[in-house]
Amino acid sequence: MTELKREKYERLIAAVTDLPPMPTAVAHPCDASSLSGAVEAARLGIIAPILVGPRARIEATGREAKLDVSGYEIVDAPFSNASAEAAVELVRSGRAEVLMKGSLHTDELMAAVVSRAGGLRTGRRLSHCFIMDVPNHPNALIISDAAINIAPTLEDKIDIVQNAIELAHALGNANPKVAILSAMETVNPKVPSTIEAAALCKMAERGQITGGLLDGPLALDNAIDPDAARIKKIGGPVAGVADILIVPDLEAGNMLAKSLSFLADADAAGIVLGAKVPIVLTSRADSVITRLASCAVAALVARHRRALLGRAAK
Repeated sequence: MTELKREKYERLIAAVTDLPPMPTAVAHPCDASSLSGAVEAARLGIIAPILVGPRARIEATGREAKLDVSGYEIVDAPFSNASAEAAVELVRSGRAEVLMKGSLHTDELMAAVVSRAGGLRTGRRLSHCFIMDVPNHPNALIISDAAINIAPTLEDKIDIVQNAIELAHALGNANPKVAILSAMETVNPKVPSTIEAAALCKMAERGQITGGLLDGPLALDNAIDPDAARIKKIGGPVAGVADILIVPDLEAGNMLAKSLSFLADADAAGIVLGAKVPIVLTSRADSVITRLASCAVAALVARHRRALLGRAAK
């Protein structure tokens, strides 16, 4: 990992390590990678974890991985589904402000999150954002949605865009530049994603989407490369310098994120937005710094949400 690659995530981690750790419900951390991610984030002061799952298994995993979990609260739950439900309940009761995935399947965790009876739904659609640290690119890129919404409608994309903008705000970017991606930069009735991109930009003009600068349709090259935008004579404040990339659908987003990871040696911190609290989704393949960056992003989002709620209550 190059120093340039490390620097973006290290800035995120540094932004939270001097602040009080964020109470975090960690659902079913029953393998070495998920437990070590939570313990390391706690060691750095990013989170204050509550470990939720079968106590004996968590403690055995800690011994095998040489991780001391004796200082952390463990909420005993017999199996993965119960762990997800108990972790969600910790959030609902106000004891945790972040939810973090352990070694259970993502579907199990999200089923508890979206449960109409006791979940964490809001009026906003859930969406996933990758915060990608791409070597030789000056800033981290937010890519959405590459993990939850398979074939989002135009209505879904309103929330996907708004969630991503509010994530950028939490990370310190008060007016992020949002590129609505397609295969081309012109509106073509035969390519539905170009029509939706144009509609989203018009919605932003009319105040239906707020907090960011939108442009689209844009192809990937002229969204992130100033020279490509200049050569194609695409002006405006977003072209070539986008902070957020909104993809047409999950397949496009997944391929874009994985291409950056496996061909450009990028790291991909991940978070789910639109629920009552940020949700950290990690993969067994994630590096330690990626896991820490995901926790740092969630902590910043939770603090931003706390500040907004405080201002609204005054």
